[in-house]
Amino acid sequence: MRRRLLASNPFAFLKAGRQDNPSRLRFVTLEETERLLAACPPNTEWPLIIALARYGGLRIPSEALRLRWGDIDWEDGRMIVQSPKTEAHEGHGSRIVPLFPELKPYLERAFDRAPEGAEYVVTKSRDSGVNWRTTLEKIIGRAGLVPWERPFQNLRASKETELAQAYPLHTASAWIGNSALVAAKHYLTVREEDYRRAATVPMGEPVQNPVQQSAETACTGWQAKRENPRFAEDCDTLRHPAKGGIRLAGIEPATYGLGNRRSIP
Repeated sequence: MRRRLLASNPFAFLKAGRQDNPSRLRFVTLEETERLLAACPPNTEWPLIIALARYGGLRIPSEALRLRWGDIDWEDGRMIVQSPKTEAHEGHGSRIVPLFPELKPYLERAFDRAPEGAEYVVTKSRDSGVNWRTTLEKIIGRAGLVPWERPFQNLRASKETELAQAYPLHTASAWIGNSALVAAKHYLTVREEDYRRAATVPMGEPVQNPVQQSAETACTGWQAKRENPRFAEDCDTLRHPAKGGIRLAGIEPATYGLGNRRSIP
């Protein structure tokens, strides 16, 4: 029509399809998450993978596979998440995510068990094309739950729903790695406990964050193995090295203090 080849739009009567589908949203409660974790095959990385999705809000498998021990800042309680999905957009190739208390024990346990010199947090498979969904659906069934659509994305979306209850939406979206619009259309859900609270708690009283609970006791041994932080060459944010890595001195003289971390002017 812009080129004046048609006098009218032959598709004008068609309605555009909806990208969002609320029926596919499924909030996975903390109690259900614990059942999933308990149903994981023994001596596997599946508890860590599920925790990264549900407690950390990472995309599985792409972001989990890119997470390195050098991306985790244990002292400041945060980690750098590399995102292949958003790296095409300038300034969105990575994001900084808090080291949430409910996620931290799983990372500590994995660090404690990882061999010296290990670079990546998840070593189950370095192939992002491997179908992990089938195994997760078996774990869901083993936990006595009915499998839901988009199992990994709904684990991640459940984390964002909780964060949106406790923090401004732009903050929750920044940590999860999407926009506030995408979060509202594709991630956030109304939970059963929201209805119960609305019917019993007067307006104005503070909302209790459902994930504010005591974390597991840290595994012994992991602290001693992360004493040599360095600056990663591809990011100017403070990182810790791969296990057994050698600390880089940099230009400025090193300042040794708590955890042997380097001070930043």
